[in-house]
Amino acid sequence: MGAMLSKDKTPPEVLEASKDNEAQTGQKRKNDNNNNNKSQKKRFKTTKERRDHFQKNNTWTAKNNNREPKEKEDGEKEERLPKKKVALLVGFNGTGYQGMQLNPGAKTIEDDLFQALCKAGAISKANADDPKKSAWMRAARTDKGVHAAGNVLSLKMSMPGDDIVRDINSHLPEQIRVWGYVVTKRSFHAKTGCDSRIYEYLLPSSIFMGPSKRKLAKEQVNENDLKLVYGEEVYYIPRSTPEENKVKESYRISEETLTKFREAMKMYQGTHNFHNFTIGRGAADKSCNRYIMSTKVEDPIYIDGVEWLSVKLHGQSFMLHQIRKMISMAILSIRSNTPLKIIENAFGTDRINIPKAPALGLLLERPIFGSYNKHAKDEKKQQTVRDGIDFDVYKDTIDAFKREWIYKKIFEEERENAVFDQFISYVDCAMGKDYSYLNSEGIIPEEALITTKFNPKPVSTEDDDA
Repeated sequence: MGAMLSKDKTPPEVLEASKDNEAQTGQKRKNDNNNNNKSQKKRFKTTKERRDHFQKNNTWTAKNNNREPKEKEDGEKEERLPKKKVALLVGFNGTGYQGMQLNPGAKTIEDDLFQALCKAGAISKANADDPKKSAWMRAARTDKGVHAAGNVLSLKMSMPGDDIVRDINSHLPEQIRVWGYVVTKRSFHAKTGCDSRIYEYLLPSSIFMGPSKRKLAKEQVNENDLKLVYGEEVYYIPRSTPEENKVKESYRISEETLTKFREAMKMYQGTHNFHNFTIGRGAADKSCNRYIMSTKVEDPIYIDGVEWLSVKLHGQSFMLHQIRKMISMAILSIRSNTPLKIIENAFGTDRINIPKAPALGLLLERPIFGSYNKHAKDEKKQQTVRDGIDFDVYKDTIDAFKREWIYKKIFEEERENAVFDQFISYVDCAMGKDYSYLNSEGIIPEEALITTKFNPKPVSTEDDDA
């Protein structure tokens, strides 16, 4: 038979060398372990040494100080500044902006704020190319053209210089202001930490003048005629004449009408189903149940001879278009002499078409952080642990900004473009039965009901043959 296969045999000299290497490696590991043990024994010998070691190597400050600074484009190293989680208090006039929230390709409030924060050094250049890296969150979102006397953003930012607020504002247009900031705990979130919000709505009192139906035309007569589209039909409405505008500017609301308006707004207080006061939601949607804490109609104010009303609405949260539709429903019911129970009926399951009052008059007064502020104080020790989020600290500055950049701009816009006059003209000249719920009985007739995928037409309980 052929030669038998056998296991490979390693030459003795190779085996000997391998054993020597293993012995050396083992001895080295043993020596390293001994050194580490000695180091640890020395490091943790006393409580003071352990504390000093921790402060020097493991604290957040030490880790940030020991980090290598990032290199700038020109090769120099950028200094790494410590960041703090803050609530940034801001205010703005939303005219010319497509809302507050960052939106690629759109001009937004947050985009201008982000650029200013970067230029002031509050956000590092490493994060300057992407706003998402700042991971900020707003207490309340505002839509296109809506203003805010106060809003809050939560973010991490650095504080170079001796006055970071001044530096940020120097890079902002005058219609956007940073009021100040409050250092918060790291888990603070502006949206979820907000308990409630106060909005304000401004409107000219002349909107309560009785309906004035205008003649509809199939052809445009004047260049500035209003266009009314109803289905496939197009009509044109003449605008108010200069004489009519003068009459409206001299209008003064009666005490009776003002009282009725206050009564109408109070009907919104409490928890109700506001599905008719928003879009894209049905009566069965539980999220339509919203809690309104208070509504207040202030005494009239006069600007350049024109009477205006201010309405404050304090609610836990609001849905899209909710406030504008609430204001509209109150106005329309009063000027048409419809009983105010129509507002209560609108909380029912029937779906009706409530037009939106102009966005021009709406502004966010401020978000409220009651729970956060309560926890910022140690009630047992009767001492403040953290500063609360409080806009009243900047009250005088905010009031001056409101007068110059919000109230004044609203008044100028209305005088130039008659936005509220257009709104009421469209409603007065509306065709069809959409607004037939504005009647002397205060009931919603079947012809006024609208059907959507969120509110399907109810199935008849009667026999088909009856």
